[in-house]
Amino acid sequence: MRSGELAEAAGVSADTLRHYERAGLLPAPRRLKNGYRHYAPETLKTVQLIQRALAIGFTLAEIGVFLKERRAGSPPCRRVQALAAARLADTERRIESLARFRDEFRRILQDWTDRLAGTPDGSPARLLESLTSHPNLTAVDFHERRFTHRQKSERRLK
Repeated sequence: MRSGELAEAAGVSADTLRHYERAGLLPAPRRLKNGYRHYAPETLKTVQLIQRALAIGFTLAEIGVFLKERRAGSPPCRRVQALAAARLADTERRIESLARFRDEFRRILQDWTDRLAGTPDGSPARLLESLTSHPNLTAVDFHERRFTHRQKSERRLK
């Protein structure tokens, strides 16, 4: 199967396939006489596996280690399960944090609605200043935490 066909079947771009190949996630495909890549049919399953593993939070580095171990005849099943359990626990912590943030945000918005209702048009309601009276409000930055978490997990795998 040529790279365009594989990419379409897997729902990824040809660039993604080349990236997976460079990262060692996919074995180098054989080349046709015209230089086109020709992937074995089972490569589709590997690309789908990678996509689904990414979807549940594994990094490309982690997936690469698991695939390398598997190809070497050492099934990484226990490590995969342990890391997935840790990811689920982290996801649950983030959901709880986000729920606390949502509840506090709702209180703030209700406070602002009440302030505006009692403030004549054109007069300041001091909405932003009122944030200082909400000590439980903390920033929720999952992207930074996740990036940091991924960096740590990638270092552990090396």
